Amino acid sequence: MSGIQTQKLTVVKVGGAILEDAESLSGFLDRFVALPGLKILVHGGGRAATRMAAKLGIESKMVEGRRITDAETLEIVTMVYGGLVNKNTVAALQARDCNAAGFTGADLNLVKASKRPVADIDYGFVGDITAVQSGAFANLLQLGITPVVAPLTHDGKGQFLNTNADTMASAIAIALSSLYEVTLIFCFEKPGVLLIPDDDTSVIPQLSAGLYQSYKEQKIIHSGMIPKLDNSFAALRQGVKLVVITSAATLNPETGTRIL
Repeated sequence: MSGIQTQKLTVVKVGGAILEDAESLSGFLDRFVALPGLKILVHGGGRAATRMAAKLGIESKMVEGRRITDAETLEIVTMVYGGLVNKNTVAALQARDCNAAGFTGADLNLVKASKRPVADIDYGFVGDITAVQSGAFANLLQLGITPVVAPLTHDGKGQFLNTNADTMASAIAIALSSLYEVTLIFCFEKPGVLLIPDDDTSVIPQLSAGLYQSYKEQKIIHSGMIPKLDNSFAALRQGVKLVVITSAATLNPETGTRIL
């Protein structure tokens, strides 16, 4: 597949909050479809999963933006991520003449993981990614298919595992960086990484690893932003050309926070 190395690929991760608001989702998908070249969409859905869990009387537990996934919670995230959110997104993209297809990591053996070992925290059925089938993704892309990937992996032995969507997007971007020139864009409801959480004008335009550690120690950056940034720096270290955190309202790699 060396002949496709010069092609550009954009891997976009979008948060569940955008997917749950009809107006925000519609605008975001219009912009996603308009992106030039090949693209892959990785989505979250945590808020929908939390809401579904509450309806069923199941408490949701989070540690630094990562969901503790017991057996009951795994059933919920499988239904919500792999079913409701994924297929609604695929249908909306098809309505825009984007030939999308929905996948979990188990489909086509796209993303394998191992159950996270218990250390200080027992995360339950949470997967740490061990392999991404870059060739399978490339085959889909060359067929004109836009993969829409839910944050669910599998262990190869029949067990689904919940996997952070930011990690999923980063791992896919890294794996495909040997075949394409990859841009990784993390989209959410804010315009970028903020110096002051409630001030949308306080976007940090560029963020280095050293500055990130400093902001984390000062609690300026915390919670769900931590896995997003950890994965951003990991992607840059392992071959991804450009990583940007920006607003789904713009979906523009020239805006937001560029990771250095």
